[in-house]
Amino acid sequence: MNFRSDNEAPIDQHILQAIIDANQGSEESYGYDRYSEQFTEQCQALFETWCEVLPLATGTAANSIAMTLSCPPYGAILCHEDAHLNRDECGAPEFFTGGAKLIPMPGEHGKIDLDNLDEFLAGTGVHGEHESLPCTISITQCTESGTVYTLQELKRLKAIKEKYGLALHMDGARFANALVTLDCSPAEMTWQSGIDMLSFGATKNGAMMAEALLIFNTAYIREIKRLRKRSGHLISKMRFISAQLVRYLEDDLWLKLAKKANQQARLFTQETSQLVECLHPVEANEVFCRLPVVLIEQLKQQGFEFHVWPGHNDVIRLVFSHATRERDTKGLIAAIEAHQFRVNQQSTG
Repeated sequence: MNFRSDNEAPIDQHILQAIIDANQGSEESYGYDRYSEQFTEQCQALFETWCEVLPLATGTAANSIAMTLSCPPYGAILCHEDAHLNRDECGAPEFFTGGAKLIPMPGEHGKIDLDNLDEFLAGTGVHGEHESLPCTISITQCTESGTVYTLQELKRLKAIKEKYGLALHMDGARFANALVTLDCSPAEMTWQSGIDMLSFGATKNGAMMAEALLIFNTAYIREIKRLRKRSGHLISKMRFISAQLVRYLEDDLWLKLAKKANQQARLFTQETSQLVECLHPVEANEVFCRLPVVLIEQLKQQGFEFHVWPGHNDVIRLVFSHATRERDTKGLIAAIEAHQFRVNQQSTG
């Protein structure tokens, strides 16, 4: 009963079949296959605009190439202090850009505090060429805390990035989960809200290994294909990446899978609202909650898998995926309820 990560979920059967179907005959290599062309057409139709589309194998590559396109070595990238870009990419953004500085920004529930961001940017430039030049703002949607930037917050971000002439990047590793939550169009959540570049994730939501970088702003497409090659992500048999992405978008499969994950997270929080303290609003498919240490150990012994959050032995993260079975979610709920019943019995006995 795995609630540890959606990275550990199996491949969706439709996407697995798409890989098998693509394994017929020959196709042109290095992204000039029909699947890659079809995925580009799908993205331009889905997002209702022109965009440059690069299929990739990892989100780290998508994020790092985006940073390289928008930020020179002497520049600065502003992101939330808990962003994957800052904490979990082993210096890849700095490496790819040739030394650009990551500036971690504070904010509750995984979101950058926008007043703080505006104030910080207003104070830059005082030291002239002695300081790194702010070039890019990167946000995560859904955030590392499982929360979602609202359209109003994205509108404010757009105003800030335009005020200071910066690029705005969205790390969309769980883009589908956020879109289901906001119930808006992909266009509304991206380029219409000022997003210049989107790291479009599929791996966490049913794909085997399939990500993409979408560029909506032509100012950030210079030598983009050479950057992909130099990063080691120009995959010769690209059709097997693109075939996953094509099927991912067909028949709204990506939204159906994300909705299943979000629904399980909502079921858990609704049924345990009187028993569990959630540390962040539950707005997609992740739940961060505080539980008694003894209960956490009991859940482990019963076969439930999850992350105990670093530095907090009484905080766990639960991630619900497209493959999470309702009976497993209900089993977890029942185990927590049983523990609370025993505690109540002991306190009254």
